[in-house]
Formats: sequence, C-alpha cells, structure tokens
Amino acid sequence: MLNVPSPAFPAPGSQQRAASGGRSKVPLKQGRSLMDWIRLTKSGKDLTGLKGRLIEVTEEELIKHNKKDDCWVCIRGLVYNVSPYMEYHPGGEDELMRAAGSDGTDLFDQVHRWVNYESMLKECLVGRMAVKPVVLAKENHEKKPLNGILLKSKVPDLPVKEISPSYDWFQTESLVTIVIYTKQKDMDSESVIVDYQDGCFRAEIVVNDYSYLLHTELSHEIQEDITARVTEKTGKVEIILKKKNNVSWKYLGHPLESHNSFTAHREKGLYYRKCKLISKVDVTHDTKLYCLMMPPGTHLQVPIGQHVYLKQTIAGAEIVKPYTPVLESLHSDLREPLHPHNKYIYVIIKIYHTGLFTPHFDCLQIGDYVSLSNPEGNFKKSQLQDLEELFLLAAGTGFTPMVKILNYALANITNLRKVKLMFFNKTEEDILWRNQLEQLADKERRFEVEFILSEPTCEWIGKQGRISLPLLSKFVKRSLENSRVLICICGPAPFTEQGIRLLKDLNFSQEEVHSFTA
Repeated sequence: MLNVPSPAFPAPGSQQRAASGGRSKVPLKQGRSLMDWIRLTKSGKDLTGLKGRLIEVTEEELIKHNKKDDCWVCIRGLVYNVSPYMEYHPGGEDELMRAAGSDGTDLFDQVHRWVNYESMLKECLVGRMAVKPVVLAKENHEKKPLNGILLKSKVPDLPVKEISPSYDWFQTESLVTIVIYTKQKDMDSESVIVDYQDGCFRAEIVVNDYSYLLHTELSHEIQEDITARVTEKTGKVEIILKKKNNVSWKYLGHPLESHNSFTAHREKGLYYRKCKLISKVDVTHDTKLYCLMMPPGTHLQVPIGQHVYLKQTIAGAEIVKPYTPVLESLHSDLREPLHPHNKYIYVIIKIYHTGLFTPHFDCLQIGDYVSLSNPEGNFKKSQLQDLEELFLLAAGTGFTPMVKILNYALANITNLRKVKLMFFNKTEEDILWRNQLEQLADKERRFEVEFILSEPTCEWIGKQGRISLPLLSKFVKRSLENSRVLICICGPAPFTEQGIRLLKDLNFSQEEVHSFTA
C-alpha cells in the first residue's frame, strides 16, 4: 500500500500509485534478512559511527552525509545513519539514497508510514535536527514544516471551519451519551472507531481525509458494552456508554493527549489494540484464515477495500505487516455471520516458512494476542455506486481486497450487470476459496470467474500464463460502449505494475482503475 509518484498515469494521489512506486522489493544478499538486521542491532556494534554520542545536527551537516557509505537521513526531526542498513533494505539501496543527506519524512510517509522506524533504526540514531527559529508572517497563520517537525502556532491547521466537528454529552440514570456533530452527510458506522480500556476512552471519527479524536480518562467507570449509532443524513454520531454505577457524573473526564483534535490522516500515527486469536483454518497448503476478536470495549468495522496492520514483537523488535480483512466466507450474506463484523476480524495469511513475520504468527496459539491497527486506505464505497460492470484482477493473496468488494457489489449495487474475476495463481493447489468462487458463479448469474495458472500440471484444461494484453483485452471488454466500469487490481508489485500499464494501453482512464498492493 506504498507509493512514490511519477508524473504519468495514474494521477498523483491516487491509490494506483501504490503499485507503481517504491514497494518493489530487490533480492537481498545471503545473510541480509530482517532477522539478520535484528541480530546486528543487538550485537553491540557501533552503527552510528559516533561511539554512543547523540548530537544536534544542522541542515548544513546533514547535507554532507549523502553517500552510500556515509548516509544520514532525517525522519520527523530525528537523524539516522542508514549506511549499515543499506544492504538489508528490502526496497534496495537506491530507494534509501533518494533521501540521503536530507529530510526523508515525506518520502517515508509515501512509501511505508506504517513501519516502526524508531524500533528498526534505534541503534542508528545520530541525534536530533537543530530547529532554526522561524518567524511567521502576521498575515499567514499556516504551520510551517521544518525538518519533518510541524511547528506549533496559535491558529490550528484544520480544514475549513464549516466541517470541523464538535461534541457534547448528556446522561440519564444509567447511560452517558456522547454526541459528535460531524456536519457531514453519508457518514456510517464504519467511520466510528471506539476503544475503552483501563478507564481511558478513545473515539476516532473519520471524516473524509481527516480524523476527529476524543480522548479522555472518564470520570467514572463504565461497562465495556459500547454502542455507536450514526445518523447518515446529518452526520450525527452517538456513542452510548453504560454506567457501571448509577451515579450522576459532574463532568465527562480528564482530557488526554490530542483530545478534541481534528487532524489529517497523514499527520496521525497508527493506533493499536490487542486482539485475541480465536480460530485458524487451513485455506490452502500454505495459507490460513485467522479470526481475531477485538477487546470488549472496542467498536471497529474495517471499510471495504481498506487494510489493517498486524504488529508482533519478534526478537525484541516490533515487526508490522499490512493485511486486508476478508469475510468469514463468500456465503456470509446468506445467513447471520457467526461473529459480528464490529467485534471480529478475519484475515487470510500466506505462511512464508523462510520469512520472519508469518511463521511467528502461525505459531500463535488460540487465546494468544496480536496488536491490530485502525484501518487505512483510500478506497471508497462510492466508487462502486452506479457501476454497471466490475472487473477484478487478482494474483495470489491479492484476492483478499476483492472479497468484500465482490460481496458488497453483488448485494448492493442495483445497476450492476456483470462482475468478473480473473484470478492468477501458480498451481491449482494455490487457488484461494476455489470451491466457494465456483459455487457463487453457479448461483449468481452476474458473476464470472476465470482461473489462470502460470505453472499448471498437464491435467489442467483452463487458461494458463501470466497477465498479458491478449488476456486482458478479452476479459475487460465493455458490454456496451458507454458502460460505467471499475477495474480493481491487486497482487505482487510486478503483476500490478504490468496490469496498470496494460489497462492504460487499453484506454481505460485513471478513474476507472483502482490498484492495491498485496
């Protein structure tokens, strides 16, 4: 879900950038894995070249360190010597060198904001940037970024006043209701994320590209059964808390960090809560479906097409990986789900036995905990409204974003005439949920699925090969000349990059293509 833009198709800021940018990995030398890097950071070796000293770094000094064997990079005001990390970086040395001797905060946020760089690079910390005094012009109240730090001014850098939310609260004998006035239409329960733990209440309301945060230590205890209601027409959000003791509250609570703030997503860090593993089921020979239960005081629904991050501490380092939640099954709409969507998360994970994160994750026992972040991503359900044809291109676990999109489109888009999935895999044994997909195609006349194998056995009678112009030109044909279409594509970076180029050659516009990365 990572990107570095170029001036061509797709447009800057679009999610298509995710595949066409810096996510591509390069082969690492033997002994240069993530685990090898963790071992090096724990070896006691001086990775900064400063023998344990921390220094204040001026811009003039930072610029001098711009070579592979002497490379300093600033991220959010902290300066790191990344030269020792060059050979361990999955994106390659050239990608790191793009930020050599400079402030790499924006580049880092584009490519992997979710990575815990403080943990990964803590032994490479050189020091902090020396921030020069900045005098703001009286007529200009905007905050000025310097060295990755957002300088504070008296006037908050918020969206226009008309859309800034506000809140109030009232109580009955047994309930406390917190009301947030977002002043936005078309809000839904997916826009509301609530966490309550150890007396601390945290509610994040997603409003377009911003988040409104309430964060307070409540004045009294509450039960962990929290209800969130949204009035879509007015954007009013009600969060209903059940008092533990039926006493009158004189005030809501003590404000905590960033309480009553309204900030852009790009300026916010990721928030995690610990979720319990309650089941894991084999999907293929190397892929499993895991079900995670959120804490009792959490209300969270992952929007369609968005992903979460799972975080584990491995060998003393925090390792984070993105995954797109799926449904319990493709038949979930036919009956009441076994687990409600605002309390449980399902993820399909491929286990790489030579990797670091997934083998450790697969060793978790039922009842163990893993940290799960708030949702991220810019896919909007509105992209599916009024569609007439939906084409899904997936490779391997790139199928996971398609699950909810497919389910939602068939159940809710009344104008939809056709949904087609072209699913690329190496072998038949690698196809995720093959039986469910075939059953859905038999039941639902609007849905078609094609399986493409790159390494089929001689018994395979279906199509074979890799993503190509001949395959796509037949698959993504409009049934009518002016059909409203959307093409979603997800898979390994080379697959997605090639797919985007081919779709451009087939004259599909950037608005008609949305890409994810697997």
